[in-house]
Amino acid sequence: MAEIDNETVFEKINTGVGTDLITMTRWVLDQQRKVQDASGDLTILLTAIQFGCKFVASKVKQAGLINLLGLTGSSNVQGEDVKKLDVLANDIFKNALVASGKCCFLVSEEDERVMVIEDPSFRGKYIVTFDPLDGSSNIDCGVSIGTIFGIFKVHDDHAPGSKDIIRSGRDLVAAGYCMYGSYVELIVSVGTGLHGFTLDPAIGEFILTHPSIRIPSRGKIYSINEGNYKYFDEPTKKYVDSVKTKYSARYVGSMVADVHRTVLYGGIFGYPADSKSKNGKLRILYEVFPMAYLVEQAGGRASTGKQDALDITPRHIHDRSGVWLGSADDVADLEAFYRA
Repeated sequence: MAEIDNETVFEKINTGVGTDLITMTRWVLDQQRKVQDASGDLTILLTAIQFGCKFVASKVKQAGLINLLGLTGSSNVQGEDVKKLDVLANDIFKNALVASGKCCFLVSEEDERVMVIEDPSFRGKYIVTFDPLDGSSNIDCGVSIGTIFGIFKVHDDHAPGSKDIIRSGRDLVAAGYCMYGSYVELIVSVGTGLHGFTLDPAIGEFILTHPSIRIPSRGKIYSINEGNYKYFDEPTKKYVDSVKTKYSARYVGSMVADVHRTVLYGGIFGYPADSKSKNGKLRILYEVFPMAYLVEQAGGRASTGKQDALDITPRHIHDRSGVWLGSADDVADLEAFYRA
């Protein structure tokens, strides 16, 4: 029998020849050291969110087959018809987050009230705000939809309260979104830049495919629903008029998909307040804040036109705002029209 050359074998293993894929779990453990999360609580929480995304992704693919698209006969707190897949996604994330034992409050688009984790054995120091299935009105036509989440930390572990929930977006410690489309992509940041992971269905793991994403300082795409043009304020109209002659228009109508394209290619995405929706339509805590945080982590900007989006302080968990986000120079151009 030929003698095994152990040195050669170990060299191949240690260098990871052909197998050095960085899973999200491995990446999160590495970030734990960088953000000095010695307790590992944030790591466990992000692992729970990762599981929720995989679970929802599997159900999105089955939606047409198992007839999850019928209305439940109820409406969510926003007055929108709730589809069964919305309800299922909401339950999946709430169960995963509670089971992690690292949350004290959960704020969901689908629930009117804050969910309070009262059992001390399941209560942690984080608040998670989330939209379990953003863009659900597009499910029937197969357009990409997604999950958006933001993570805050309580001020005092021993006395969490409402002050921990109604706060500026500058207090976010992590955020992300998961896009369910032709492939499943999870974009996340823990304050160390923006990173993208693609789900490999063969092994059931998110693999790092887009490390350290940077948004170009200027893009060539603008994304806004021009069907609402007549409701826009004058600065918005003037800005749209200025870019439509030199930029390409791309608008999916699903925030996760539109923001994902903007993050990768640059340009600007806008969902401004207008005369029809004076406070805007996007919810601050679980849509505006997480997306603004992620864009800034990639070197972009997020603004209402008059102030940085992360500087907003909502008064209610379901407060809304308009927002523009994307390439730094493009957002600066938009703000110049408001200053004028």
